Amino acid sequence: MFAEEPLMDLIELKDVHKTYFLGEVELPVLLGISLQITRGEFVSLMGVSGSGKSTLMNILGCLDYPTSGEYWLDGREISGLTATEQARLRNRMIGFVFQSFNLLPRTTALENVRMPLTYTRENLSEHQMNQRATALLGKFGLADRADHLPSQLSGGQQQRVAIARSLVNNPQVLLADEPTGNLDSRTSAELLQTFQHLNRSDGLTIILVTHDPGVAQHAQRIINIKDGLIEKGTHSLKPGGAA
Repeated sequence: MFAEEPLMDLIELKDVHKTYFLGEVELPVLLGISLQITRGEFVSLMGVSGSGKSTLMNILGCLDYPTSGEYWLDGREISGLTATEQARLRNRMIGFVFQSFNLLPRTTALENVRMPLTYTRENLSEHQMNQRATALLGKFGLADRADHLPSQLSGGQQQRVAIARSLVNNPQVLLADEPTGNLDSRTSAELLQTFQHLNRSDGLTIILVTHDPGVAQHAQRIINIKDGLIEKGTHSLKPGGAA
């Protein structure tokens, strides 16, 4: 028998610092973050408000630049890319799910899901875009809600539309920022099970940003952020995540 090939790191940060400048005042937020995330992992970044986890997520999502250090994504060092280059990479490789859903209020579920396709270089026809968006809505049990506006959907349904939208470009990594924050406990549990299914069945790499230890436990690995650093001894790993 042949030995299985080791999984490669999809993401690697090397001594990443981030400092914001408010006039002449320096505000250091990340103080030297180094981490690796393997392709196909489900990781939680956990920390209280002000810990630096949201800043770290913005850097991982190519929404912000590190002040110093290196960010390697899929074998490419990207911290020096231009804003346009980062935007192209972000649209092609990264999907986002936010606490506030961020759906366009006057746009149907179908139109919300297909929206990212209009910014790609795939040159899909309108029919092809509708087909892909419709298939994703069906995957999340929303085929009969395609023509509904966000205001006509429950919070859980809106979040599933947002997840479908995040996946329409077939990203390699999904970033979820406090995705259960506006949901009740039952809907939150269903959403986290959805993430686990996407990770286990589709092999999607997921990074879940949360302040809630109960939410973080659904991941395979928990990285605790405190005062701009990864806490030593809290880089916990468990098989498969919580059920």
